[in-house]
Amino acid sequence: MDKRKKNKLLVYIVNFLLTALVFAALVFLIDSGTLDRMQSNLLSLVCINVILAVSLNLVTGVLGQLVLGHAGFMLVGAYAAALFTKNSGLPLDIAFPIGLILAGIVSALFSVVIGIPALRLKGDYLAIITLGFGEIIRVVANNLGFTGGAMGLSGISTIATRQNPAGMFIYAFVIVVLVVFVMFTFGRSRHGRAVIAIREDEIAAEASGVNTTYYKLLAFVIAAFIAGVAGGLYAHHVGVVDPSKFDFNKSVEILIMVVLGGMGSITGSIISATVLTLLPELLRGWLGDFANYRMLIYSIILIIVMLFRPTGLLGRYEVTVSSVFGKVKGFITRRRSSKKEV
Repeated sequence: MDKRKKNKLLVYIVNFLLTALVFAALVFLIDSGTLDRMQSNLLSLVCINVILAVSLNLVTGVLGQLVLGHAGFMLVGAYAAALFTKNSGLPLDIAFPIGLILAGIVSALFSVVIGIPALRLKGDYLAIITLGFGEIIRVVANNLGFTGGAMGLSGISTIATRQNPAGMFIYAFVIVVLVVFVMFTFGRSRHGRAVIAIREDEIAAEASGVNTTYYKLLAFVIAAFIAGVAGGLYAHHVGVVDPSKFDFNKSVEILIMVVLGGMGSITGSIISATVLTLLPELLRGWLGDFANYRMLIYSIILIIVMLFRPTGLLGRYEVTVSSVFGKVKGFITRRRSSKKEV
């Protein structure tokens, strides 16, 4: 095994050990009662929002296509998973994972129907069509009997129980790790480079033999699948699917997480989704009911970022173990060389 492969294997091992350590520590804190029910629910919500932000970043950041109806795919996934677990007759431990997969598949099917006509066109048609889809699917859910109508779908079994308080967090954290790993791997694959080429110059990519429609649709379907899974997690996290929670403001909230963190940076999406999820709780005591001011403050933050850092906080930069080790090694080398000169 050459040195390059050894370094790559070492990075994978260090990533796995750090992730396992963080996971074990958080599960221990939840199971031991150090983190109460509200705090553990907040951690699960952080994971769900990270999944949503990373999935949208694939289309908006990596592909460069604006999507304004991501909450619509989340809504479809939430109903698909909830209806399956309520009516399948299977134990929740078996029905829930199957329901998450089903949620992703149903959302992906909707994205194919939307994406095939929209992605063949040039310009911002995808943004317009997804905006319409997000509003239409919410209105439809408001008027169907099996979805519970405007009252929403209630009685959904939650994963977190008194006997297993970390149940939902375990599912959400594992899915976050899988999604981030898949996104990093996809971005460095042949398919990911084709998607990036479309973002940089679609005409040049098409002239080079890249099937632009196929790759745009592929990225869109993957993002919708992941959003559907996040919707399934959310439904079993709160126990109720209320269509009003998946409106245009929710789509904009997810988009803000992507833009704030950096268009094309998975690390940026993780950081911004975490901060913007925790921010309401941190400011609740200062501003009272923060929900009334959330979108206003998010908008102000977004304006400030666009004025002073148009590419987002991290731009397209990724914080990885290898990059951190490289910077530390470079710092130590510079310190040693400066001491020798003295």
